[in-house]
Amino acid sequence: MISDERLNELRLSGDRIRVVRDDLESNDVIGIVVAWDPEHVIVRRRNRRVVKLDRNYSYQLYDEPRTSPLE
Repeated sequence: MISDERLNELRLSGDRIRVVRDDLESNDVIGIVVAWDPEHVIVRRRNRRVVKLDRNYSYQLYDEPRTSPLE
C-alpha cells in the first residue's frame, strides 16, 4: 500500500504516474494524483476524467520502466 507521504509528494510535484493493476500493460492507468483517503486514490487522466483506484495497486512514476506486481 502506498503511504500518505508518498502520495503527497506525487500530488505536489505533479509528476505523471502509472498505476499497475495487473499483468497487462493495456490495463494501466496513467495520470496525476489528485486526492486520496484511507482506501482509495483519485487519479486524473490526460482526458481530464478522474478514476478512483484502490491503494493496494502498484504506483510507479511514468518515466520509470514498468514493473509488474506479479513478478
